Amino acid sequence: MAGGLVSRRTSVVSLIAGLGLLSVHEQADAGRQMEEPLVDSVRTALSSAIANTAPPVPEFSDTESRLHYLRWLGSMSDRLKRKKSDWNVRKEFLQTIWYESRRAGLDPSLVLGLVQVESNFRKFAVSSVGARGYMQVMPFWTRVLGDGDAGKLFHMQTNLRFGCVILRHYLDREKGDLFLALGRYNGSRGKAPYPNAVLGAKRLWEFTAKSPSAPS
Repeated sequence: MAGGLVSRRTSVVSLIAGLGLLSVHEQADAGRQMEEPLVDSVRTALSSAIANTAPPVPEFSDTESRLHYLRWLGSMSDRLKRKKSDWNVRKEFLQTIWYESRRAGLDPSLVLGLVQVESNFRKFAVSSVGARGYMQVMPFWTRVLGDGDAGKLFHMQTNLRFGCVILRHYLDREKGDLFLALGRYNGSRGKAPYPNAVLGAKRLWEFTAKSPSAPS
């Protein structure tokens, strides 16, 4: 069983690397998100992210929910050690991933998989087309808000909020079709390599009582 997990994990990572989405030279390889009109709810969500400066603190309605989060945090922290060695940095990053993904109605494992493929967990990653940060957000999104300061996309919460809200926006546009939404996020709608890479990476970050070890 363990050997199967290792083999599957190795094959997924090999697939992602083979697609050029995880470069050994740590260059981001994002596609081109398309500039388009936004509904007011999307615009408001993006605007509020720019105003926030501190990582959000998750709140829980009961003890069971809080314990589930803490178990998730511990599991994800162990997997992320090779990418982020400092505990406080890992905690803030994962805390924000949890908050922003759930706020947008997304699975945290999907967002972590997308971050892995897009930037390999590098905060200051910049692609050849200018996409920035963990979720490789295109600078035109800041212009849409009338701000235009693309440097803000390197702020952790701003980047993760933008990425999650944009993916949610695309998912709604595609009527829940995750394959097409991921393609739209990457600017490769209808083509398989990018969605397959993200969904493959997602499996490495899924949380169960007995989760696999960290991806290499």
